[in-house]
Amino acid sequence: MILDMSSMDPAREFATDVVRRLKAAGHVALWAGGCVRDLQMGREPQDYDVATDARPEQVRELFGRRKTLAVGESFGVVIVLGPRAGGQHIKVEVATFRSEGSYPDGRRPDPEQIRFTTPREDAQRRDFTINGMFFDPLAEQLADYVGGEQDLRAGIVRAIGRPQDRMQEDKLRMLRAVRFAATLDFELDPQTASAVEELAPELGVVSVERITQELQKMLVNRHRRRAVRLSQQLGLLSVILPELDAGAADAAAWSHVLDMLDQLESPRFELALATLLQHLAPIGGGSKRDRDRQGTVAGVARRLKLSNAQADRTVWLVAHQHDLAEAESLPLSKLKRTLSHEYAHDLLQWMQADQAARRSPSAALEFVERFLQSTPAEELNPPPLITGADLIALGLPPGRRFQMLLEQARDAQLEGRIATREDAKELVRQLSVSNQQ
Repeated sequence: MILDMSSMDPAREFATDVVRRLKAAGHVALWAGGCVRDLQMGREPQDYDVATDARPEQVRELFGRRKTLAVGESFGVVIVLGPRAGGQHIKVEVATFRSEGSYPDGRRPDPEQIRFTTPREDAQRRDFTINGMFFDPLAEQLADYVGGEQDLRAGIVRAIGRPQDRMQEDKLRMLRAVRFAATLDFELDPQTASAVEELAPELGVVSVERITQELQKMLVNRHRRRAVRLSQQLGLLSVILPELDAGAADAAAWSHVLDMLDQLESPRFELALATLLQHLAPIGGGSKRDRDRQGTVAGVARRLKLSNAQADRTVWLVAHQHDLAEAESLPLSKLKRTLSHEYAHDLLQWMQADQAARRSPSAALEFVERFLQSTPAEELNPPPLITGADLIALGLPPGRRFQMLLEQARDAQLEGRIATREDAKELVRQLSVSNQQ
């Protein structure tokens, strides 16, 4: 494959300049890792990494301390800051060629055993052959010491060296192997797959944050079904989401979940995750520990350390997945409230994916789509006619009745039974008298 260097975006220009300045100072410098893989595939890299024989202190001296960040000097890693693009600095990670010893925590190499070395030796400590290549952007030459180019052509994800050693060094590589195979639509080398299956129970030593990042990348990708299926086959899914084991035992239900995942079009992570968790209870009762143990969506969200916003959206979608199943017979207020909810777009995507997975038309979805086409936004979600301040002005004491009265007034408004502020006030007066009798 030939890299297309004719089109230079700002990130690529800066990454090229970093190599140019390092080489001008007498150092070896090459692009490394995922950016080389992506360019070889004709894809625009998300970021650029540079590998060099310059030591961290030499990199900082060359580019200046104000333009560099010593994020991992003990591992030979320095971030070089470039010009601003899109409101933030372009960043290029510059790492010194190194070899590594043991990974005592299953994540990082022991700093005491790191030795700065050559490009050939550096390639041997990387994860997969397709990520182990180097490229000189000035000479436009590929340096491949691990057979990455051949595996890239063949569409194979293969660990460098002995697969068990690579997975033992950083247990997250097991999940990354699945992600690369799925998202690139490659095959997983049999020996690499065997090592993942053998060591899958040890994935639990990896921090939840890192696992969640990988899960998110897999679920927003169009090959999410294959990623989940491969994770299940190799024993990783049971470690990440043990709550799914019972549901996966029902072959028909699990097949439908996978089909729905496949039918989602460019979903948010939360929608894809909710689809995967659709058979779990949304929220559990009792203490936090009890809820976490009950296999609830809320418990999963906490364990995966999702943000509050992500957790809220995921839980809501699972809890309300059937709200529009009988849309034609819903009270108008309920229908409008649901369709004007901030997560309604995700819910409609869910219904569309469900219909596509069942391969049969959904009368409820057709009704909802017609309703949305014929209902102006101001009618679907009009400003409330009455507020809590109005209730106080009417002489009603604040309390739990407030919310009930406001809800009833809102329902009447959405159903067209009242149309003005005075109508709403009169309704509240009548409801207050009725409640006191």
